Amino acid sequence: MTRLELRGITKRFPGVIANQDISLKAEPGQVLALVGENGAGKTTLMNILYGLYQPDDGQILLDDKPVKFKGPGDAIAAGIGMVHQHFMLVPVFTVYENVILGVEPTGAAGVIKTKVARDEVIEISNRYGLAVDPDALVEDLPVGIRQRVEIIKVLLRGAQVLVFDEPTSVLTPQEVEEFFVIVKELRDAGKTIIFITHKLKEAISFSNQIVVLRGGQVVGSADPKTVSEEEVAAMMVGREVDLVVDKEVARVGEVKLRVRNLMVVDDYGRPLVDGVTFDLKGGEIVGVAGVQGNGQTELVEVITGLRQPAKGQVELLGVDVTFKSARERHALGMAHVPEDRQDMGMVGAFSVMENLILDSYYSPTFAGAITLKRQPIAKNAVDLVEQFDIRPPMPAVAASTLSGGNQQKMIVAREFSRDVPVIVCSQPTRGVDVGSIEYIHAQIVAKRDQGAAVLVVSTELDEVIALSDRILVMFQGRVVAERVTSETSPTELGLYMAGRTN
Repeated sequence: MTRLELRGITKRFPGVIANQDISLKAEPGQVLALVGENGAGKTTLMNILYGLYQPDDGQILLDDKPVKFKGPGDAIAAGIGMVHQHFMLVPVFTVYENVILGVEPTGAAGVIKTKVARDEVIEISNRYGLAVDPDALVEDLPVGIRQRVEIIKVLLRGAQVLVFDEPTSVLTPQEVEEFFVIVKELRDAGKTIIFITHKLKEAISFSNQIVVLRGGQVVGSADPKTVSEEEVAAMMVGREVDLVVDKEVARVGEVKLRVRNLMVVDDYGRPLVDGVTFDLKGGEIVGVAGVQGNGQTELVEVITGLRQPAKGQVELLGVDVTFKSARERHALGMAHVPEDRQDMGMVGAFSVMENLILDSYYSPTFAGAITLKRQPIAKNAVDLVEQFDIRPPMPAVAASTLSGGNQQKMIVAREFSRDVPVIVCSQPTRGVDVGSIEYIHAQIVAKRDQGAAVLVVSTELDEVIALSDRILVMFQGRVVAERVTSETSPTELGLYMAGRTN
């Protein structure tokens, strides 16, 4: 069991103080929730704890003894384990190969003891309720099981302090429940647990203490037993936050997107999307609810031109675009916020200003006869960075250096800055803080009120209900229910999501 204390931690980057005089304590057998806006300094602080950054000032203490980490190897040796928001796994390796990578048990001539490795994985998974198949390929596993592999990795290395960075941002509701069962097992085993989150309901439900960062500083702490979501949100943002989406009754117009009998199959001919039909009209928000993996991803890919259907039709503004490219649909008037920001929404090595024109770099506004027009591109970036509060406000930095939530705001800024008739948003607020969620939701509603047709796909049922005028529920690739939001309930929608058909 290990007691952790951070004392007076300060970290500066050029033009930015990421952490300023931060002090906190985390006890064995407890869960500390670290909350704050995107860019508040949470991940930087944990990267210092993990040895990825060196503090400019301050101390790390383990069991009241000062320690210094020159790199992650030192932190791991001291019993610190970190499960990153974006998993650090080799897809083509098996579970046990990923777990032992770098600490392989070897025998004579350096031969890996495969049985020993597998037995270690099985023993840890049984002890902490982390059910995994040691021989499964990671690329074949759902996200929730991949997270278990990451947890087994840090436990195998003797971690006593476990840091989870946005651990539930990519999990389904069922996987979230399973994750917190595992957290309770680890807590009861005496581990010291820190989890970084934007989800205030989770912070209040599953932690023993909440610490709030704002602007790189600790601005308060709270007892989850007595504090409300609204109070924590106000500490995070520095003002009262409206956690309820404020919108008027929709003024529905003409059909702008028509989907007919869409069918998508996998490599084995099994249906992923099975006969989906619906209309999306101007002036309305249609939400798609469902547990992740029930065809929502493939449906969005077909609608936006990233995948071709086996059969069916997609019509945009009266034009058949079923086999047109994403760029052609973009030119016709479709915007798209993809569900995976890093793989589909941005180029990490490009600057923020370059990412903000990825969908329009070829337009006369930004493209000259031979080269890009740097001045309009820079002005566009400055305006959008300020409007959408992208932090740090430095358009020339690489997009990969931004926190996950700020990367999301960058993508939303790019897609929402155009006046388009159809917007497809997939997980629009994944990994985004409450203040930014409030702003993004307001932008989505504003687009609706301006006459745009908006499709919102989210695994967050609360978000679907809050935003949508009409809700489609998907299960096993089919739309199993269509409901007017004001005439349904979370319980009814949840039953449909679980496969109930009446």
